[in-house]
Amino acid sequence: MKANLSLLVGQAVEAAFAAGHLRSAGLPPIELETPKIATHGDFSTNIAMNLAASQKRSPREIARIIIDHIVDSDHLLSKTEVAGPGFINFFIAWDKWYKVLKRVHDEGNAYGTSQIGIGNRVQVEFVSANPTGPLHVGHGRCAAVGETLAAILKAAGYEVEKEYYVNDSGRQIRTLGESVFVRYRQHIGKTLDMPADGYQGSYIKDLARILFDQEGKSLLDMPEEEAITLCAKFAAGNILAEIQEDLMAFGVSFDNWFSEQSLYDSGAVDSVIKVCQNQKFIYEQGGALWFRTTDFGDEKDRVVVRTNGLTTYFASDIAYHKDKFERNFDRIIDIWGADHHGYVRRVSASIQALGCNGDRFQVLLVQLVNLLREGKPVTMSTRAGEFVTLRELIGEVGRDAARFLFLLRHYESSLDFDLELAKKQSNENPVYYVQYVHARICNILRKAAERGYKDIDSNADYLELLNLPEEIQLIKLMARYPEVVATSARMMEPHRIPFYMKELAAAFHAYYHDRNKHKVVSDDAKLSAARLYLVSAIRIIIRNGLDIMGVSAPESM
Repeated sequence: MKANLSLLVGQAVEAAFAAGHLRSAGLPPIELETPKIATHGDFSTNIAMNLAASQKRSPREIARIIIDHIVDSDHLLSKTEVAGPGFINFFIAWDKWYKVLKRVHDEGNAYGTSQIGIGNRVQVEFVSANPTGPLHVGHGRCAAVGETLAAILKAAGYEVEKEYYVNDSGRQIRTLGESVFVRYRQHIGKTLDMPADGYQGSYIKDLARILFDQEGKSLLDMPEEEAITLCAKFAAGNILAEIQEDLMAFGVSFDNWFSEQSLYDSGAVDSVIKVCQNQKFIYEQGGALWFRTTDFGDEKDRVVVRTNGLTTYFASDIAYHKDKFERNFDRIIDIWGADHHGYVRRVSASIQALGCNGDRFQVLLVQLVNLLREGKPVTMSTRAGEFVTLRELIGEVGRDAARFLFLLRHYESSLDFDLELAKKQSNENPVYYVQYVHARICNILRKAAERGYKDIDSNADYLELLNLPEEIQLIKLMARYPEVVATSARMMEPHRIPFYMKELAAAFHAYYHDRNKHKVVSDDAKLSAARLYLVSAIRIIIRNGLDIMGVSAPESM
């Protein structure tokens, strides 16, 4: 609908240029918005105001000229008007909205998809939690955002690859090994204190016990460094397997698991450091190697190799992102927790220094989750072992509620996750509110089938019986869904999908609950058939939206 109207407006402006009624100029972008006030029409454009400077005429005069040159051979419009300082308001003929229902039914699962990203390869890297402990609810939000964004991009025609960067090297892995080795020896009966920076969670004790069951006391006969390395490798491997299992239970999968250690094993880290040294982006000072990130807008230069000869995480980040660009993605999206905001500039600086196109790289920072239990915040600290795991959250509220609520707010906003609300089976719970629409319509269709009703042929004139303003408003709302998905992809804002789902669900609930006026199945066979066609289209869109979010669409509740 919007595309057809945009074409009409563009042709009208070009016709006015050709006729000399407007001074020939470049055609500006045609922006069509939905007015906030329904009486102002279905769509509105400010093109006349955008042309005013080049035309040296008032926008209202230009708007009238454009309207006079609209050739609406398909009778798409019932009315046009000039409003305010020069807006053009368009009113779509009611019968044209019925085509939306046909499109929804014809396209089915594909309704809402587009080809705006066709030919573009995108990598989305997300979660990438260190394999030093279980996933917590903050990781869950990153997982929901990343998986849903990938699904949205795929729906918009992009070729998407999802990647998990496994931080299986560096200081935190050694600390993990030290922590497990302490618990291992405590399990045998030795009196030892956990290092101040050690991991305190009960899962460390569990890992130590499992390790003892497998290896007995053999680690005591090894050099300590070798024993710590063995503990680290064992623990990281087991934790990573648990992470993979939790993500699978959460409906999250990856195309590639990229090992940080592989960058060291292949020599990629040493190689990129040498390249940057040769290009004078890395310099020596005080026995350490520093990257000139201030040359690219960072607040200070960053260490890549410490005075003790050990590399920093930044060193492997440089090699990792170099590898990403060498894989020829058109766009690289990193989804990080908000606590990593300080890393954005330094990574961006390294990308520019390596001669890569920084415009192809973007970081989305996902804000914290404030988990509430009985109205009180739950303290979460991975190292102290005080956190609610993603596995526990799924077990308590379910995958559907967790994913929907994680997505309901923009990822840049902090999120209060109310456990009690997530478990409610009432309209107060957003996911229940939306899922119930799908289940309700499935029930309506079952009962209608029992009475002999079926969906009508979309070419029949029965659809003209859908002539109540609220029925047309429902169709208009359904017509917006493809644009919502496309906009979500362009803006990389997954929250637009659940927001739209709530809006469509609210419109259906309002329509359905006025039984006297909007009874779907009645003794009027033609009207019943038309309304069944209407609500079954809503069911298709609800199912499609929930599917993109990784949330189930139950047929009964």
